[in-house]
Amino acid sequence: MSTAGPADHVRRNQASWAETAKEFVEPGERAWRENEPSWGIWSVPESDLHLFPDDLEGKVVVELGCGTAYISSWLARRGAKPVGLDLTWNQLATAVRLRAEHGLNFPVVQGDAERAPLKDASFDLAITEYGASIWCDPHRWIPEAARLLRPGGELVFLLHGMISVLCSPDDEDEPLPDRLLRDYFDLRRIDWADPGGTTFHLGYGEWIRLLRANGFEVLDLLEVQPPEGATTRFSWITLEWARRWPCEEVWKARKVR
Repeated sequence: MSTAGPADHVRRNQASWAETAKEFVEPGERAWRENEPSWGIWSVPESDLHLFPDDLEGKVVVELGCGTAYISSWLARRGAKPVGLDLTWNQLATAVRLRAEHGLNFPVVQGDAERAPLKDASFDLAITEYGASIWCDPHRWIPEAARLLRPGGELVFLLHGMISVLCSPDDEDEPLPDRLLRDYFDLRRIDWADPGGTTFHLGYGEWIRLLRANGFEVLDLLEVQPPEGATTRFSWITLEWARRWPCEEVWKARKVR
C-alpha cells in the first residue's frame, strides 16, 4: 500500500460521492432485497452474466468501491466472506444500516481502492461494479487488486463499454447520440462538471497490457446487451441504443503470478 497522499481525483471523487450518495440509498435498499443478483444499469440477471464463481462457499472476497455494499450482501448469502471497501462514509453508512436490517455480518472499511488498508494476498476474489472500475486510476487500482489477491485469485469488474464512453457528451445526463464525440487514443480520464467527479477509461489493448503486467491472465470480456424489454432509471441511455452497441462490459481475469 502506498504511503503517498491521495491523488487529486481521489479528493474530487470523495467530495462528489459525499454529495450524491443520497441518490443511491433507495436503489441500494432495493438491491439488498433481491434474491437473484442483477448487474449494471439494465439489471441483467446473474444467471445470464455469471459474474460470480460457481462455488463461493468460504471464499474471501473484497468489493472494491462497494457503495451501499449490496454485492457484498449477495456474496454473504452465498457463503462467501466479503469485505466491502469504499472511499465515502456517506455510502458506507447506508451499508451499515442495511447490514443490520438484514441480519448479515461482514466488515465494511472506509478506504481508497488505489491504496487499500488491507493485507497482501488475503482474498480469493476481487469484484467491482462501477466502483474502482471507473472511479479509480487503473494504473493504481489494478496493482492493488493484484496485491490483495492470492495466487489463482480472480478479478471481476463491470464498467461502461468503451463505445458508450466515446459517444458521451460533456453533460453526463444528456442522452448518448449515435456518433462518436471523443477520441479513442489517450482518452484515459474525464473530469465531469461538479459534482460529477473523475472517471477513468482505457482502450482494450491498454487494459490487456495492464492486466498482464500485473500478473493477470484475461479469462473473458463480456460485452453486455440488455434483454428486450429491459428498463433503467438512468436517462442518459435508451434501450434502443444499448441493444445496438454495448454500453457495459465485464472483464474477468485470474492472478497467475
